Amino acid sequence: MSAARPAGRFAVCVVIPVYNHEHAIGTVVTALRAQALPVILVDDGCGPACARELQRLSALPEVTLLRHETNRGKGAAVITGFREAEKLGFTHAIQVDADGQHTLNDARRFVEAAREEPDALICGRPIFDSSIPKARYYGRYLSHGMVWLQTLSLDIIDSMCGFRLYPLTSTLYVMNHQHIGARMDFDTEILVRMHWRQVPIRWLDTRVSYPIDGVSHYRLFLDNVRMTALHVRLTVGMLIRLPVLLWRKIARPKLARQMDERDFKA
Repeated sequence: MSAARPAGRFAVCVVIPVYNHEHAIGTVVTALRAQALPVILVDDGCGPACARELQRLSALPEVTLLRHETNRGKGAAVITGFREAEKLGFTHAIQVDADGQHTLNDARRFVEAAREEPDALICGRPIFDSSIPKARYYGRYLSHGMVWLQTLSLDIIDSMCGFRLYPLTSTLYVMNHQHIGARMDFDTEILVRMHWRQVPIRWLDTRVSYPIDGVSHYRLFLDNVRMTALHVRLTVGMLIRLPVLLWRKIARPKLARQMDERDFKA
């Protein structure tokens, strides 16, 4: 059953890319529907067992199921879901993973933050428990450090957490006009490119554990090669934009000081 077209100017759904998480996805969908959030599931070429579970879930109210015939990657599935969300009339979409690692009760906090600042990208700042592999925990900081270089800022606290709420208008604009990675590189690339476009980014702490069904689709060699290529691409993009990025760093504090001085004199 498709998610209903919402009324009003602020409407949020959840987009979940799914690839063979048949043991966890039911729990994830139940938790989100309990918060009255419509759900769009994107079957990214799942095997028969997971496809059957997604088909079962699609019969629930406010659940939409889309399907890729072959596995195209997490990023491609999220993009498919966002395009469908816009067609259905939603203004914002929460992205969560299908493996149950996110604290889904925090979804309402993300919605309220977006309601207060609807143009902002609301990002989860992950608070990990002991279940995260140490290599992955410390490895994340290699990517974070590259992102700080590529944005010439520390604005992006965590570049890899997949629990976010996106304003669809600005997000789809970036997706339509820029290259965005289709696989595990998606989360980092979309965040950097939206930062370059000066989309406001806000952070909410959220607890993350690894995962309830024990399935990870991170391929050590291929995805590390892909992430390396991503950072080369983004670093080149930063160098092309360097004059603009430097001007923003210099001009924004100066303009803020001028406004403060004007307000003080007034």
